[in-house]
Amino acid sequence: MATLNGRTLFITGASRGIGLAIALRAARDGARIAIAAKTDTPHLHLPGTIHEAAAAIRAAGGEALPLVVDVRDEESVVRALETTVATFGGLDAVVNNASAIRLSDSRTTEMKHFDLMMGVNTRGTFMVTKHAVRFLETSDNPHVLMLSPPLDLKEKWFAPHTAYSIAKYGMSLCVLGLAGELRAAGIAVNALWPRTTIATSAIRFVVGETLIRHSRTPEIMADAAHAVLTQPARDFTGNFLIDDTFLASLGETDFDRYRVDPTRALAPDFFVPEDSVPPVDLGPVPGAVAPTP
Repeated sequence: MATLNGRTLFITGASRGIGLAIALRAARDGARIAIAAKTDTPHLHLPGTIHEAAAAIRAAGGEALPLVVDVRDEESVVRALETTVATFGGLDAVVNNASAIRLSDSRTTEMKHFDLMMGVNTRGTFMVTKHAVRFLETSDNPHVLMLSPPLDLKEKWFAPHTAYSIAKYGMSLCVLGLAGELRAAGIAVNALWPRTTIATSAIRFVVGETLIRHSRTPEIMADAAHAVLTQPARDFTGNFLIDDTFLASLGETDFDRYRVDPTRALAPDFFVPEDSVPPVDLGPVPGAVAPTP
């Protein structure tokens, strides 16, 4: 299967950033997308609403169902999944993209922020997947994809921001367990993570504009996610994938097209194992010209 035409995807946090990029890539195939996100009206700091996302998905060639969903709220999640299936006639893939981030050490992490990250990242991922299984079982190629890191449990990934790391690795532990649990049912469960920082509005808001120029665009994650979701589910599960390495294994060679600014070295993301060798040089592209502001 090389296309998502006619497939139904339920994507959490799809109103902006990587989630929206994944939705738009699937929409170009003619997929049906349930946009499960909280932003019904414009956010004070972050662009994009579920309705704007739906318009973009339709313009790209897909069908869209904007749904107000808080992945911490079980009733909200169940209602959204049931509405998706009632609207589109089934469910083929779940992308657990919604995530909360706060890069603080233990002494400056307020418990409300700890609870938010655990509730959205780990609990939300578990709960969405748990309630989606009964619908995925009827698909002929069911997939669950977590946007979470490889399980590289090094101190350096935890010490600067223990709470965030626990919550993010919790998503990956869901992959580890659910891949085994759902293998017999033919439901693939995989994880995908970026090698470099990705230029999203959330990164701009949390870290700042400077990092954006050292990042890749969300399209690299969208292309990698598309490649995962078009794999045969029974033969491709339990994988912890790095975006560029996975795409390179499928024959991709042009990674410069994903750079925001080819004159800048790419910034590594958190949680990428030291033994993961990039398929291309992450330094500045020789002879490149900076994009026009």
